[in-house]
Amino acid sequence: MRTTIDLGSHRGTGLYIIDTATDVDCTKDVRLGRRFFRSLIERVVPCCAGLPISNTSSDDSESDNNSTTNNIITSAPAAAAATTTVTGTFFGHRRGRLRFCVHDHPAAAAASSPLLLMEFTVPTAYLAREMQHGLLRVALESGGGGRRGPLLGAPVWTMYCNGRKVGFAIRRRATESDAEVFRMMRSVSAGTGVLPSPAAAAATGEAGELLYLRASFERVIGSTDSESFHMIDPAGESGAQQLSIFLFRTRFQ
Repeated sequence: MRTTIDLGSHRGTGLYIIDTATDVDCTKDVRLGRRFFRSLIERVVPCCAGLPISNTSSDDSESDNNSTTNNIITSAPAAAAATTTVTGTFFGHRRGRLRFCVHDHPAAAAASSPLLLMEFTVPTAYLAREMQHGLLRVALESGGGGRRGPLLGAPVWTMYCNGRKVGFAIRRRATESDAEVFRMMRSVSAGTGVLPSPAAAAATGEAGELLYLRASFERVIGSTDSESFHMIDPAGESGAQQLSIFLFRTRFQ
């Protein structure tokens, strides 16, 4: 069965969501065509062999009789969509979970209170692998039911990466470790790199270098139940959108 979800501002080809478990093979050398991601990939992928990701249960797969269910998110521009430019940052340890935060503008990126801060339950290395073709589509679904409130205030999201269900995203408050990362990156407006592990991270057991990717994102608010972030390529390259994050809320009657 196929269902169509209107995100209001999705651009480019449709995003196919496959509700099945996936495996990660990080043993091959990765060559990323897009310049903006190359440095991040080369740092992460050689270290990610054998890293697991969240899998859906085998019972779920068997109940579907090994069939694939596709949910298609179609592109349908919304004339009334509100668009702004924000600063988005991905950061995480090589073998740890990746975080994504959004600030209203670059000057606010050194603050400890971002507009949005999420932690993905997949390793940093896994998303780096998905970037190898220069294209990353992340869809986050909140089963809010009849609950009202800001879309970005939802606490837990089901996460799909390039069409595959890979785990969850959890909204969280910024910690002292996060605030330290923001302060270290106060002079960075866009780019990828490596930071020393924040001193505050030692208390949580995190260690090692911290990888980051920061860029400007086009924020598009399609409705109270749909929103998206599209990375703006600092190199000015044309073509398909490299990285987009879609957030949508499903309401049950």
